[in-house]
Amino acid sequence: MTGLVVKPLDPATWPDFARLVEKHNGVWGGCWCIAFHAEGAKRGKDVHRADKERLVREGRAHAALVYDGADAVGWCQFGPTAELPRIKHGRACREGQAQLPDWRITCFFVDRDHRRRGVADAALKGALAEIGRLGGGVVESYPQDAEGRRISSSFLHNGTLALFERHGFAPTRRLGKNHWVVTRRV
Repeated sequence: MTGLVVKPLDPATWPDFARLVEKHNGVWGGCWCIAFHAEGAKRGKDVHRADKERLVREGRAHAALVYDGADAVGWCQFGPTAELPRIKHGRACREGQAQLPDWRITCFFVDRDHRRRGVADAALKGALAEIGRLGGGVVESYPQDAEGRRISSSFLHNGTLALFERHGFAPTRRLGKNHWVVTRRV
């Protein structure tokens, strides 16, 4: 997909992010992309919306927001480890880990009308650029190996191993049957 533009999630882009999340009923049952924050997704979608907006306004929620024209069509959430302490497979991620990464990439979301058009690729590229602008360091994520398997794109909220490898990440250890820890220095 050509013409995609990436902007950081901030108070100025919050309304665009909110419209996209609202279009999808709060995303994943009302999560509002809050599940990986310390607050977690457990208090109801109205509270999740308010929590996310507060974190964005305080500069404590990061995402690369992808636009097709004037419309936000997807994002890649990232942040310092302390900002995103809640991750899936947390215990397995910590096993054998000498130190925590500087940054985590925790999830992607792509508007159902724009899937399989390069939005996730643009979002990851934008997230890495923003991480570099913010000082860089070791970046870790937890994608799914989809090679040879047919998976609905709506279930690929961690992205795919192939996507991360195209952006220079190396798999460091397996998490369960189909997920990996991948790392890269930015």
